[in-house]
Amino acid sequence: MYFVEVILPLSLSKTFTYKVSEAEYNYIKKGMRIAVPFGKSKIYTALAIELHQNEPTLYEAKEIHQILDESPLVTEIQIAHWQWIASYYMCAIGDVYRGAMPSAFLLESETIISQKQDAVVDELQLTDEEFLIYDALQHQSSLKVQDIIAIVGKKNVFPIIQKLIDRNILVLQEEVIELYKPKLTRYIRLHQDYAAEENLVALLDNLKNAKKQKDILLSYFQLNASQKKPISVKQLVENSKVSSTVVKALVDKNIFEEYHLQEDRVSFDKNQKEKNLQLSTAQQQAFDGIAAAFTEKDVCLLHGVTSSGKTEIYIQLIEDYLAVGKQVLYLLPEIALTTQLVGRLTAHFGNQVAVFHSKYTNNERVEVWRQVLEDSPKAKIVIGARSALFLPFQELGLIIIDEEHEQTFKQYDPAPRYHARDAAIVLANSHKSKVLLGSATPSLETYFNAASSKYGLVEITERFGNVMMPEIELVDLKDKYFRKRMKGHFSDTLLENMAEALALGEQIILFQNRRGYSPVLECITCGHVPECPQCDVSLTYHKNKNQLRCHYCGYSMAKPTNCHNCSSVDLTTKGFGTEQIEMELASLFPEKKTGRMDQDTTRGKYGYEKIIDSFKNREIDILVGTQMLAKGLDFDNVSLVGIMNADNMLYHPDFRAFERSYQMMTQVSGRAGRSEKRGKVVIQTYNPNHNTIQQVTNNDYIGMYKEQLYDRHIFKYPPYYRLIKITLKHRDFDKLKEGAMWLYQVMSQNLDMPVLGPEEPAISRIRNEYIRTIMIKIPQNQPLGGIKKTIQKMLNSFEAVPQYRPIKTAVNVDFY
Repeated sequence: MYFVEVILPLSLSKTFTYKVSEAEYNYIKKGMRIAVPFGKSKIYTALAIELHQNEPTLYEAKEIHQILDESPLVTEIQIAHWQWIASYYMCAIGDVYRGAMPSAFLLESETIISQKQDAVVDELQLTDEEFLIYDALQHQSSLKVQDIIAIVGKKNVFPIIQKLIDRNILVLQEEVIELYKPKLTRYIRLHQDYAAEENLVALLDNLKNAKKQKDILLSYFQLNASQKKPISVKQLVENSKVSSTVVKALVDKNIFEEYHLQEDRVSFDKNQKEKNLQLSTAQQQAFDGIAAAFTEKDVCLLHGVTSSGKTEIYIQLIEDYLAVGKQVLYLLPEIALTTQLVGRLTAHFGNQVAVFHSKYTNNERVEVWRQVLEDSPKAKIVIGARSALFLPFQELGLIIIDEEHEQTFKQYDPAPRYHARDAAIVLANSHKSKVLLGSATPSLETYFNAASSKYGLVEITERFGNVMMPEIELVDLKDKYFRKRMKGHFSDTLLENMAEALALGEQIILFQNRRGYSPVLECITCGHVPECPQCDVSLTYHKNKNQLRCHYCGYSMAKPTNCHNCSSVDLTTKGFGTEQIEMELASLFPEKKTGRMDQDTTRGKYGYEKIIDSFKNREIDILVGTQMLAKGLDFDNVSLVGIMNADNMLYHPDFRAFERSYQMMTQVSGRAGRSEKRGKVVIQTYNPNHNTIQQVTNNDYIGMYKEQLYDRHIFKYPPYYRLIKITLKHRDFDKLKEGAMWLYQVMSQNLDMPVLGPEEPAISRIRNEYIRTIMIKIPQNQPLGGIKKTIQKMLNSFEAVPQYRPIKTAVNVDFY
């Protein structure tokens, strides 16, 4: 008897065993996808990870449905890496598999419903809803569950379908549907009958009355003579300025013939420009330092101030690795950054660059996956957000993690809750490759590792081209409001600087880490604030849509005209977001064009590109945005950066609040004065003497690092302790409270380390589920593996208690 061990794309920690024939056993290889039955009637795409002859003892192995691949789609290193992620981050291997694969590869059975062939139906016996389904099936052969929901107009349609099946009117069939279709491009060529010249003369003579057809034919000859590659229909139509119906007419007359070629959806051929990089002295020293560090260590930190030219060093390094045939992975924290960097890298490397992130379509991601798997020259350099880590690299030589301090490298929901930086270092170790971490404001853990010689450390202290660091001016908001020197949310200092920069034709970036118009709408009479009915948060007011929205669950309602509590019409807004700044700018600088970059304006696939391109092309004078702006973007005409309210970030109930504030403000400041002229930064704050704000002003990273490290040591936080956060959620407040207390007591009795909780977080209810958290602090010198096993056993016993089973638990390891 022969068996295959598979992972299913479901939140299950176990692997499953299926029966195969001897021929299948010899054909299947690790990393191939197999369609397998699971449950009563579902079919899933599983991944083969082992072949053996050990019959399962607890259940009878089912037979597989079909083998989907001719060769492995996933490498053995990937499978081992996924298993490490599942064990280290305490999540199910099925979650990792589902999160890692492009969803086009995870074929799921779609339930197809059709009418039984020989069914005798008495239409008078059917209810209205049953008749609607039956009538729809008279017009089309089959329906999906989603179609039936739309037809009936309600979500719970399974009972209706079940009744019709029981009465032998409908049948179900499970179908696996292949989602990926290669992109085909239409090309055109002259019919072989006209290969001889004398036939061509006759042909032109025949078309003397059809002017447009003759024009398109002459255009074809021109294109054919000037280029050696195939001519697409699109190119021919654009060149001759005639509609495609004329081309069709020539195809119908057998003068042209059509053919199709498969084409990559994303191609950067046109971008390449020959460029010889000239590194400055400081960059060259850093480059040599990295090369020296890599001889002894696998990980190196490049700590270079903002605008020190880290990207040029990366490009030089990439060239060296490409020269020896290696693949390079370039990880970025934000899709907005990917957009800008692709332009810079493709200008240098042309079509050797592939991009992989969630704004790309399924088909585009499938193409990149296949190119990386085949070690194609089109995917030697992969740029992407954290998910690019899961690609099937064959010859990985270098991983560059730019802006490594960014919290967006950590995935919070859904599982796997991995940190891309840490997981990349483990992946590099499997491939025997090197990792370069780059940042102007490294995270405390990384700098601690570098300072303690675990990682190599290379520093650049000057900006490229000896441009001076921006001048930072602090504005005391308390004083400005007292002296009545504020216009809206702008101090007179900021407005003077803005007017000066705009008069010189320079651009401005304004940073406010809140989207929407205002976070609170309050009744002046009774103090009532509209809150989300499903979450414990106030609704944010969005003026351009005239609605109140919850930023946690998406609930929205029209802006009320009077208070829901006391019916007063005196409603006022408190606080401000990017939308309000944008509106104030329209009245302060009516002749200048303003743009906004936040989650609301970058929703589409090309949302980032449109805003970044128009700002780079100087179509926008003032750009307002949230933290998306703070990350490595490079605009050479920005001379002024304004931070609207620096205190927003400082007073978060989070042990990283000061570190994050320092990083955010320094990064935003670094967008100013990146070319010849020295830039300026205006920081508006109620507390100008705060240590962190003073450290930003003096660009004192080491001061911030030492101060924070001292606090972390006293209060038992990373890098001295590791954190595991357990989040419990349930709709019943009392049941959750009781369950959280039970779990906390078990943990504090069995773990010889600090266990904190069960705590109500700042936002204690989201989507109608109450939340409690438990925090475990593990000293660095204790072995993590054994402690995690103990924690997992406690969680398993918690789930075994019947009344606590409905409580959802989520484990977040290395909580950032």
